[in-house]
Formats: sequence, C-alpha cells, structure tokens
Amino acid sequence: MKDSYEQRIQNQFGAFCVKVLKNESGYIQREYTRLRDQEKSLGELTAFELEQTAVWDKHFLDEHVLDMQGLPVVVTGNLLADALTQLPEGKRDVILLSYFLGMTDREISDKLNIVHQTVSKRRLTTLKELREYLMKEGFEWPDK
Repeated sequence: MKDSYEQRIQNQFGAFCVKVLKNESGYIQREYTRLRDQEKSLGELTAFELEQTAVWDKHFLDEHVLDMQGLPVVVTGNLLADALTQLPEGKRDVILLSYFLGMTDREISDKLNIVHQTVSKRRLTTLKELREYLMKEGFEWPDK
C-alpha cells in the first residue's frame, strides 16, 4: 500500500486532470454552439446572400467555338470571333485551318479541294481584311 502522501498527490493530480478535461469540454461545446448560431444552411439564404457566395469563372467567357466543316475550333477573344464570323465561309475556313488547327497549305488545299495557290492568296487577302476590320473596331496591336 502506498503511503498517504503519495496517495494524496496522485488524487490531487487526478482531480486536476478531470477539471482540465471538463473545462476543455465546456470550451469546445461553447465554440460549437457559437459556430452553429453563426451558420446558416443554404436553404435559409436569400437570393442576394446566395449570390455573394458564388464564384464566377471568367476563364472561358471570351471563348467561342466555330464550326469548320464538322471540326470544332476554339477562338479566344470576342472581337476576333466577331471578325471571323463575318468572313465568307471559304476565307474563314482557310484562316481557321491554317492558324487555329495548324495545317499547311497543302493539307488545306486537299481538305477544301482547292488549288494550293488559292489557299495562299485567300490567306493573304483575308489577313489584310481582318487587320483592317480590327483596326476599324479600335483593336490596339501589342508592341513587339
């Protein structure tokens, strides 16, 4: 049997541990209650509050998908997409195949069933038209 001094110290330490655990438990319960009082379920939110929690991804807002003979071509930029959609189909196809799908003049001529030189001429004239349209619309060219 332990002497009374050791037993008393052990009992005091046990009582101290129980008190610390009870206090910590009370703190945790109060913290949970405080958080629960501050939280709302999504069903309780007003339309305005719900809109404040939303995040709108702006990454794809200025991307347009143009159809080029069944192939989807993604064009970035509203002004460029508008300019391309205003072009006649033959000219637009040459630009999309050349610059957006990376095809060579030979591949484009085979795909569109036109002469190789026609592809080159169409691209040059279309680029000139696009440049004039973009300048008229106020597009500023980046410095080199």
